[in-house]
Amino acid sequence: MKADVVIIGAGPAGIFTALEMLRKGSKKKIVIVEKGQSVENRRCPKYKTQKCVQCKPYCHITTGFSGAGAFSDGKLSLSYEVGGSLPDLIGADLAQETIDYADKIYLEFGADEHIEGLNAGEEVKEIRRRAIKAGLKLVDCPIRHMGTERAQAIYLAIEKHLQNNGVEILFGYECESPIFENGVCRGAMIRKSDGSQSMEIFAEDTVVATGRRGADWLEQICEKYGVEHVASTVDIGVRVEVRNEIMETVNKTLYESKLIGYPLPFKNKVRTFCQNPGGFVSQENYDNDLAVVNGHSYKDLKTNNTNLSILCSHNFSYPFNQPIAYAKKIGELTNMLGEGRILVQRFGDILDGKRTWQEELVQSNIRPTLKDAVAGDITAAMPYRTMMNIINFIKAVDYVVPGFAATETLLYSPELKFYSNRIKMDTDFNTNVKGLHCLGDSSGWTRGLMMASVMGVLMGRKLV
Repeated sequence: MKADVVIIGAGPAGIFTALEMLRKGSKKKIVIVEKGQSVENRRCPKYKTQKCVQCKPYCHITTGFSGAGAFSDGKLSLSYEVGGSLPDLIGADLAQETIDYADKIYLEFGADEHIEGLNAGEEVKEIRRRAIKAGLKLVDCPIRHMGTERAQAIYLAIEKHLQNNGVEILFGYECESPIFENGVCRGAMIRKSDGSQSMEIFAEDTVVATGRRGADWLEQICEKYGVEHVASTVDIGVRVEVRNEIMETVNKTLYESKLIGYPLPFKNKVRTFCQNPGGFVSQENYDNDLAVVNGHSYKDLKTNNTNLSILCSHNFSYPFNQPIAYAKKIGELTNMLGEGRILVQRFGDILDGKRTWQEELVQSNIRPTLKDAVAGDITAAMPYRTMMNIINFIKAVDYVVPGFAATETLLYSPELKFYSNRIKMDTDFNTNVKGLHCLGDSSGWTRGLMMASVMGVLMGRKLV
């Protein structure tokens, strides 16, 4: 097959690359290769079975058109200060300008016009005062919350728009490798997910936008073919769940509290991420049956709990340069303790040096929204440095949000973010290999839906 542009991965970065090319009137032939299925054909059996059945050959929550975006909480962060390091590459002004532009596109396809977190009153000032006293930084970030169910409708509308305007999307195909000839990328070798069919797609430009799920694969490609990159940060942490009453002030005032700290004794960066008022804790499965925890938040369907992620950043130097493999080992060990499922433990039990038992969860005010999580001991798998950072950070947050460090507060593990392989690129997203561009979370430059979409918009303009 021949094309002008081949895009590997139909997550936000790849989607917005194609979308912006169309909006700029491009007549180039665009082919998108996606391992999973279209939005309308993505189904998670857990809604019926009430437990994860570990779908093969991939998880429908993380794989398919829009990536994890259509099945996540669907939050768009509207500040350049949130979402990764892309502003360091392109500049803060251009990043913010493109966020505003991409946000309008989401609105055109049906996103809710209401913006959370615009409250600048005394409540925010009081939260900030308490954060400063606790040694934490509060990052202001307006949020447009699409919601899990409405995000699916929005991305479905985008999918149909692309197809109706000539973009060819090959569902059920995965990329074996880009095609390299004499130091130039000529396209991609792809095959059916079931291995039944392979083909080559030749193109002038190849855009790799495989998301967090594809970060490990991209790192292997970089090593094998000499694509310049550096090992960056890997985030390891837990998903915390508390009653809504504990988070009520923060939820109403900010919707999502983005707090950053550097707790003693190690002073690693620790932050909150992906807060879901009235949300659900969820499980996602990566390759090799790696189960990781995440959180969802619907627009209409609500629970009595709020969940959020607490992530500890790890940066490695010589001689170790495999941060993704390191994080996966922690996840695998945690999964082993939970017989392939997510572990959950009460914060008070961690402080007491004991595991949590299922009957203790039943006796608490807070009931886990991830029904098939296994009560146990996450400290048996979590590295000491990471665990101490998380414990001391939770204690600091408790000063900002009284009750956050209660005995019954639930910690789910493992929560892992794979975007540690940062590709070296210029401001036009050109790698050292001619014809090869890398976008989104797999590139190491973005974190989350909006900033990945921004990178796609800018890539689309360059290709036009």
